[in-house]
Amino acid sequence: MNKRLFSELAQSVKEMNAIRRGEMKPSRAFEVPAPDARMIRMRFRLSQTEFAGLLGISVATLRNWEQGLRRPKGPARVLLHVVELHPEAVRDASMPRSRDVTGHRPGNRTSKRAFVIPSRTGSHPKL
Repeated sequence: MNKRLFSELAQSVKEMNAIRRGEMKPSRAFEVPAPDARMIRMRFRLSQTEFAGLLGISVATLRNWEQGLRRPKGPARVLLHVVELHPEAVRDASMPRSRDVTGHRPGNRTSKRAFVIPSRTGSHPKL
C-alpha cells in the first residue's frame, strides 16, 4: 500500500474513534425508520392476538411496539417489512401443513388457513 493511501486510512480510523467517543460528529448519518407495526396490522384488519400469532411473537411484544415503548430490531424489523411488502409470503409461510406417517411435511398445504392477509390490490379474498 502506498504512503498516501495508508495515511488516508489511518486518518479515517482516527476520525472513527473520535466519533465513537463523541468528540466529533459524523459527516453523514443514515437512519432507517422502524416499520409501523400498528399501521401494518390495521391495514390487514387483524387483531393484536392474530397479528402476534402470525409473526410468532407475544402480544405483549406487539403492544410495546405499537405503543412506542420498544422498537422492533433485527429479524423482527425485517419480518415487518416483509409483511408490509409481501403479505402473501408471510401468509403462505404461516399456513399449517399436514404431516405424513413418517412425520415429513408433504408439498401440498391443507385447505385451512390460519390468517387472511389481503393481496396487494387491497381486496380481501376468502381463503
